[in-house]
Amino acid sequence: MAFYLNVVLAIVSVALIAIIILQSRGAGLGGLGGGGDFGGAGFQVRRGIERLLFNITIGLSAVFFILALVTVILVG
Repeated sequence: MAFYLNVVLAIVSVALIAIIILQSRGAGLGGLGGGGDFGGAGFQVRRGIERLLFNITIGLSAVFFILALVTVILVG
């Protein structure tokens, strides 16, 4: 049982890392269309794919946290 939890935890962690890298401002999806904010620090509304990636990040982080707790409880 612990082996399967560790495998799932590893898969979720790799997916979480990939999603976070996609959201980074320097190499993120916001700069693909050529629409940078030119160094401005204003409020930016998440729309489309950015909102989807944000929601996936929240979901994956919750799953990661729960799996980590379950693994610690079962193994420790």
